[in-house]
Amino acid sequence: MRAAAFIIACALVMAGGCKTAGDQPLLATGTVTLGGRVVGAGRLDHGARIFTQYCRPCHGVLGDGRGLSALGLRPPPRDLRLGVYKFGSVPAGQLPTDADLVRIVRGGLLGTGMLPWDVPSPEMDDLIQYLKFLSPRWRNESAGEPIALAADPWVTNPDAGVERGRRVYHGIAQCAVACHPAYATKPEIFADALELTHLRLSDFRADLYQPLAKDSDFGVKILPPDFTFNQLRSGETLADICRSIGAGIGGTAMPTWKNVLPDADLWAMAHYVRSLLELRGTPAADELKQRLRDQPPWAPPPPPDASVDGGDGGEREH
Repeated sequence: MRAAAFIIACALVMAGGCKTAGDQPLLATGTVTLGGRVVGAGRLDHGARIFTQYCRPCHGVLGDGRGLSALGLRPPPRDLRLGVYKFGSVPAGQLPTDADLVRIVRGGLLGTGMLPWDVPSPEMDDLIQYLKFLSPRWRNESAGEPIALAADPWVTNPDAGVERGRRVYHGIAQCAVACHPAYATKPEIFADALELTHLRLSDFRADLYQPLAKDSDFGVKILPPDFTFNQLRSGETLADICRSIGAGIGGTAMPTWKNVLPDADLWAMAHYVRSLLELRGTPAADELKQRLRDQPPWAPPPPPDASVDGGDGGEREH
């Protein structure tokens, strides 16, 4: 993907769509259509100057993530030429809205070198259009449609939301099967999955209580967060968490859950995740992890005898 983006960018330069020289930023030679919006060269040139002021030290003169400060940053700055974005309000894999990009610039990304930037409002739109200009993808695609979520049904009973979210996380969405850590014992996970999905979860991975690094579209493996330890990059309010669950995380293994699970369950998982975040740095987090480490060996109970229940016990191995 990186090579393809670079080849396309070079082709645009040769075709006269933009120009660059040495350590100078990519500049427009005329109007450009970005995500279906026509943007003039003057505004893009202004955006390039703002980019140089705020973004160039980390993201580099061409937006390739290779600025002078990049070597000391982990995770590394984003290669903006790829046009792959993690924290939009749109289904994962689609281009984000301008409002998403503004939110990320203004709010930053927790736990990374991407700080909140108080770019003056009159300059912000030109910066956003220039960020889009750096990726050829915006010339052919438009932003996705933001997911719409119903109101949080657990707001008056958050404890019930946390409990439902725990069961959804482990039993329905099965977030710990191949990505995130589990935060329940194997018997608890088995019982939740059996009751809610009729699946007999019995083949647990050896590192069930650790996150599992997954491939990404960014050329590196990404480790899903341990909610009792890590910060969440795109914000930790209930709305932030629910947006990330519903929309998914672009370029990663985190899928879009909107229209897969009911909105009430998305909000319930947000309540559960936030309850885990509140454990960070507390004795309760250590106690939870110790309880999970100390659980005795366990094997799932045998399935019901098919000859007794007419040939279908309503359960499936998984």
